[in-house]
Amino acid sequence: MIIHIINGPNLNVLGRRDQSIYGKVGYEELIERIKSFALSKEIRTEFFQSNHEGQLIDYIQSLDDSDGLVINPGAFAHYSYAIHDALEIFKGPKVEVHLSNIFKREEFRSKSVITPACDGVISGLGWYGYILGIEFIMEKMK
Repeated sequence: MIIHIINGPNLNVLGRRDQSIYGKVGYEELIERIKSFALSKEIRTEFFQSNHEGQLIDYIQSLDDSDGLVINPGAFAHYSYAIHDALEIFKGPKVEVHLSNIFKREEFRSKSVITPACDGVISGLGWYGYILGIEFIMEKMK
């Protein structure tokens, strides 16, 4: 089983962003924590990050439906109907993750157009949200 971890804009600069919102874990450390957990469960992970909407869409469209995905769309969550549509095409299990609690932030962040195309959403649990997303996909793919 492969679980794809997809990260959108500005996630590559974690650690340099507002740590009171996004936490102290940098992007490379985030990847290492996810890999370590996945390996302990004998799950293969593939990582993709882009600051460009079209590249995220192309990546999602390239995936095999038998796999699962965890996506942190970043700010694209609030307006990218194109990513929503690509996620609808992907038939495997999918979880939307946000490091911060989008419901406690600015009003525009409380609505995600990505959520209806996903099986679930995890918001506000920092890097651990990715782990919970992987666990959900593992259970769903049994």
